[in-house]
Amino acid sequence: AGSSDYLPCPIAQAQAELAAGRRAGAQLLLPGGPGYPADLLAFADAPPILWAMGKVDLLARPRVAVVGARNASSLGQRMAQKLAEEMGRAGFAVVSGLARGIDAAAHRAALPTGTIAVMAGGIDVIYPTENTELARRIAAEGLRLAELPPGTEPQARHFPQRNRIIAALSRATLVVEAAAGSGSLLTARMALDYGREVMAVPGHPMDA
Repeated sequence: AGSSDYLPCPIAQAQAELAAGRRAGAQLLLPGGPGYPADLLAFADAPPILWAMGKVDLLARPRVAVVGARNASSLGQRMAQKLAEEMGRAGFAVVSGLARGIDAAAHRAALPTGTIAVMAGGIDVIYPTENTELARRIAAEGLRLAELPPGTEPQARHFPQRNRIIAALSRATLVVEAAAGSGSLLTARMALDYGREVMAVPGHPMDA
């Protein structure tokens, strides 16, 4: 990265992160260790650690990502809900990014069967705040995952990092609605780079 003074993480900082994770009620998943998704190990940019809160056994299930626009139409949200419900009944865990719009609709629909929320910040930092209750329910009934240390406020650069985990975790990525240049289309491109399937819901003929 061009840094001339790179140093390993200080022991005190690592211990503070571990303590913060325990206080949040999260557990640490390490590559090759119990619970860490084996699918991620094939990629050079696999997360070196994952904080998990909820039902880690969902990571043993086949997984499909549902992603899309934050400012989704009501039709798009209904479509995401229906697809997530049906995929859940078919045995898939539904993966998404806990954003408003399509993500939230998919998570809510898949709560009874199993949903995984990959977070852009720390495991204990809910963004957007309007999804606080949904995040609480996912921790109780599904699974929340985060790569960054507890307490980390999500910034713009963190969302592509989050999206690569969504793409790599999932056998396929389904785009319901997405604007040109959006994070949802970035996730789809990452999924293709990882050799995963990419699917899309047909839109109206004049939709960009």
